[in-house]
Amino acid sequence: MKIAEIIKIALNSIKINKLRSSLTMLGIIVGIFSIISISTIIAMLQTSIEEGVSALGKNTFQLQKWPSVQTGSAEERALLRNRPDLSTEEYSKLAEKLDGKALYVAAEQWMWGRVIKFGNKETNPNVNVCGCTTGAFANNNWVLEDGREFNDRELERGVRSIILGKDIVKILFPNSDPIGQEVKVDGHKLVVLGVLESQGAVFGQSQDNYAVMPITTWQSFFGNRRSVNITVQAYEKDSYQDLIETTEGYFRTIRKVLPGDPNNFEIRSNENTLQQINDITAGVRIGAFVIAAIALLAAGVGIMNIMLVSVTERTREIGIRKSIGAKSKNILVQFLTEAITLSLMGGIIGIFLGVIVGNLVGSLMDATAVVPFDWIFVGVFLCVLIGVLFGTYPAYKAANLDPIEALRYE
Repeated sequence: MKIAEIIKIALNSIKINKLRSSLTMLGIIVGIFSIISISTIIAMLQTSIEEGVSALGKNTFQLQKWPSVQTGSAEERALLRNRPDLSTEEYSKLAEKLDGKALYVAAEQWMWGRVIKFGNKETNPNVNVCGCTTGAFANNNWVLEDGREFNDRELERGVRSIILGKDIVKILFPNSDPIGQEVKVDGHKLVVLGVLESQGAVFGQSQDNYAVMPITTWQSFFGNRRSVNITVQAYEKDSYQDLIETTEGYFRTIRKVLPGDPNNFEIRSNENTLQQINDITAGVRIGAFVIAAIALLAAGVGIMNIMLVSVTERTREIGIRKSIGAKSKNILVQFLTEAITLSLMGGIIGIFLGVIVGNLVGSLMDATAVVPFDWIFVGVFLCVLIGVLFGTYPAYKAANLDPIEALRYE
């Protein structure tokens, strides 16, 4: 028999028993839907998170007090509780040791929830204000759209200058040039040197609601109590990992960390942050896969049951076909194709619903829409596998019916 004819017979059999076929496919739909919807949501979240954590420049890593991703467990809190802040003195010592070994070494300190004013206009009290050294622009991929950066001489003098993110410019200078204008940060006057290019949004939250000033100026306003973040950029990709290890060793020496003791600071890179995120989402994915596997197992048993019923109902038909020349392998292929078709139809519906629902849920969190093609292929494969595994026995039973006994069946 031709494959097209076999598929036509299989579809006709499913069409004749619509309700029974629909109920059988329901288990497949639920199982595949679970896998695809969860995978779609996780893929959307990972894409958006990757866009956010990849803010560090090329071949750049950061030393900071806290891990980028925290579990919140009691053991973790106990381990992190007594970590000391990173200081500007430690930054200076590290920068001296890395002189000639790193392209840029920079320090940053942040203050959250500030207000910036210009005339009778002001921002909401949610602006992030950064004080940094000159290398921070390259290390963070901060590119100026207009104006200029402050230089090392201005940094040393603590010049009262500021560079604004796009969100702040839209509020304070909607129809005018901000360069050279005087704004106030918590009552302190600063001259606008430049405007930064937009960095877009993550989870619907803008990344342009910040301003940058020399770290010496920042400390004169807000003090020097907050921990410093130290960013380091390698000359090239080949020396990147070696530089991380070298920097870690230098900073342990600066902090007098004893051999064998864990670091009392964190090294963050785009790669290890993404790995931590993948480790967390892997558990969710495994949980969803286990639930889906149980649903698919139940669906497979349902397919086997329905196919056995179908074999019994069509015993006389099988006998007639065998008596006019159909071989056992033709009957085997026919019933196996029916099982696979039934499974695939349920799987396709489950994939379609999973992608739609997954993207709808992800869109509520302002995540970037995706289609998880890898998991769609997995879903299709599982449908075929279920059809083969649970359709083989009924197909084998049908293929081995004695034609004489089958013809006598009422």
